Amino acid sequence: MRLKTSLQKEPKHSELVSCVGWTTPDEVYSCADDHLILKWNLTNNETSTLLELPKECYPTSMHWFPKSAQAAGAKKTGSDVFALTSTDGKFILISRTGRVEKSVEAHKGAVLCGRWSYDGTALVTGGEDGQIKIWSRSGMLRSTLTQNSIPVYSVAWGPDSDQILFTNGRQLVIKPLQANAKPQLWKAHEGIILCVDWNAVNNLILSGAEDKRYKVWDTYGRQLYCSSSHEYPITSVSWTPDGEMFAIGSFNTLRLCDRSGWSYALEKPNTGSIFNIAWSSDGTQIAGACGNGQVIFANVIEIRLEWKNFEATLTASKQINVRNVMNDATEKLDFRDRVIKLSLGHGHLVVATSSQCYIYNTKNWNTPMIFDLKEGSVTLIKQAEKHFLLVDGSGVYVYSYDGRLVCSPRFQGMKAEIFNHQTIALCNDTVAIRDKTDEKVIYVFDAQTGKAMADGKPISHKVEVMDIGLDQCGVTSERRISLVDKNRDLFITSVRVFGAERKIIKLATMIQAHVWNDESNMLAAMTDGKILVWYYPNAIYVDKDLLPKTLYEKDSSPFGKAPQLVGFLGSHLILRRSEGSLISTSITPYPSVLHSYVMNNKWDDAVRLCRFVKEDNLWACLAAMATYAKDLNTAEIAYASIHEADKVQFIINIKDIPVKEARNAEMALLCGNHQDAEAILLQAGLIFRAIMLNVQLYNWDRALELAVKNKTHVDTVLGYRQKFLARFDKSETNKRFLQYKEGIEIDWDKINTKIEIEYQKEREKPTTGTAVARSATTRS
Repeated sequence: MRLKTSLQKEPKHSELVSCVGWTTPDEVYSCADDHLILKWNLTNNETSTLLELPKECYPTSMHWFPKSAQAAGAKKTGSDVFALTSTDGKFILISRTGRVEKSVEAHKGAVLCGRWSYDGTALVTGGEDGQIKIWSRSGMLRSTLTQNSIPVYSVAWGPDSDQILFTNGRQLVIKPLQANAKPQLWKAHEGIILCVDWNAVNNLILSGAEDKRYKVWDTYGRQLYCSSSHEYPITSVSWTPDGEMFAIGSFNTLRLCDRSGWSYALEKPNTGSIFNIAWSSDGTQIAGACGNGQVIFANVIEIRLEWKNFEATLTASKQINVRNVMNDATEKLDFRDRVIKLSLGHGHLVVATSSQCYIYNTKNWNTPMIFDLKEGSVTLIKQAEKHFLLVDGSGVYVYSYDGRLVCSPRFQGMKAEIFNHQTIALCNDTVAIRDKTDEKVIYVFDAQTGKAMADGKPISHKVEVMDIGLDQCGVTSERRISLVDKNRDLFITSVRVFGAERKIIKLATMIQAHVWNDESNMLAAMTDGKILVWYYPNAIYVDKDLLPKTLYEKDSSPFGKAPQLVGFLGSHLILRRSEGSLISTSITPYPSVLHSYVMNNKWDDAVRLCRFVKEDNLWACLAAMATYAKDLNTAEIAYASIHEADKVQFIINIKDIPVKEARNAEMALLCGNHQDAEAILLQAGLIFRAIMLNVQLYNWDRALELAVKNKTHVDTVLGYRQKFLARFDKSETNKRFLQYKEGIEIDWDKINTKIEIEYQKEREKPTTGTAVARSATTRS
């Protein structure tokens, strides 16, 4: 990836350019010390003067009113008003046509910075007098947030427009708007901090200072990245709207960086210092205010995507080259409009331009499916095997690969413009979205209808959720969702839960990133110094003792310091080193083969594979898979191979049970789901077995409740309770048992006879002939 820069032959401004701003992706405004505000039309390369400022007015910053905050129903063709701060202590509200709407005396000395909040309800200004003030949309003073002795060179709003980030010498300060709220401050640089930016999508903070470094921070003040020292102070920083990249400006320097800090591209234009950087709303273009009177423009090009044997590269703003590395065949794809987003995966290339979406099949590059976009501001594309998802400023849309709109999931208070890869997940049948207003809540939708899944209730976690993912294979009823919370703990839970209480089970701690495999339900995660791969994470629902045996660990130190986990394709893990290079590392291919056998019910082949490989982790996977699928013979063989004698004995006992429902209940019990086991028995009318299940689990109250309700085996429950107490030399204290004990005689001959009659009834049922054979010796 790199920047394609362009400069005018002769500067349009005669003095230093202090600030720039975009209204639409083709229209830029610039302000300079020559007191002129110029309008740049990038379509026809024309420049016109919008307004000439008073001679005492030297502009310091400009910020356009946010498009997302415009009135509902208004056509979003661009912002209509901007705030201009200046050295004479004023800020001015100026319309797009050049009319001065209001001029406000704001600070003593220069007003150094001004920013609209994301919701457009307030304007913050910072001054040479060290004050930070909050103003209404119409320019009325609401409050003075803070008073410092050091000039405030830069300010930024928090994602929810309820906090202000500002510079205080070498410190960064986050100040909530609430009265008496304690500010958070930390020393960020060794020199005066000149510029900051806070992204609403990724919630990360960017700072640049006179110590010639730029740094990336989280909202707790933890340093995530620190650059090496540049030649000159960092004079401007700016995030892309989607939070995936940022730009850095310095003397004769323009740098493009990934969100994690490493550099994509470095340009050395002859511009002097770049005092201000602004991104177009689609995140494809940069405008920079230069010290020599120039305005520099740059396009982001050479975005490179890889999927299996295909490589797609954005070579120009309207052109993509595709190469098949197997035969070196190339295709050149030209577009009418500028390319905004592209995604390659699952056999398709999806390209969003400013007006249309193109869907290419990797088997045929000549005839793409094309459909028009409602808004030309696609911020995210996610792909699954059967369909893909587009996010723009107005909503989330799921399309099939033939260009048909499948659904548009929505929930109350949804803010589509701040979704990213971490907060939205897609698979063939499910869309999951983490809510922004309450970060503990995940909404889950059916990908075919757009309706809320299961009982309609969202998934609610105890802690704020940072990252979510969906497994990609298997049937809808067994879909699992993974989530990493604020404490960096990794959890897994079922998507579809009806009636029963949802189980959210912890898999691991201190997880930095996680990703599901594209071909089978394996899960990979990155933790401190290690790569973790769960060959069968569903084992947590089958047998918790098996889960550690299905886990593969790999040392990540050969891949450098703090590598990032990017993808998990087949048996290959895609990692990104800290300097930005992509590398691949492989795991054993056998778990993937085992998953394919089990999905196709080829249990004999699965057993043969495990006998060939002779690894305990593969046998443990097979044991969990067979137990979950209720294939007793395979489960017995697998458990025996990992020396789980107690479970082998339990399975042998299950095989002797003549009734299929009773066997299923015992398997549910093996998986630890005693409520499911009881429900299976009651649904099948096996009341006696349901009672005995609770007796064996020492769930005496429930056993008695079932016996009394169904008017059967009350004496059986009382008899077993009596034996239980006698063993521990205790007397009865439970009031219900004392109540029924008075009128019922406990005769063990009668009890044993009744029990034998129950078992005889089961043996005489028509399902007797389908009982599972005692032995698995038929598989050799």
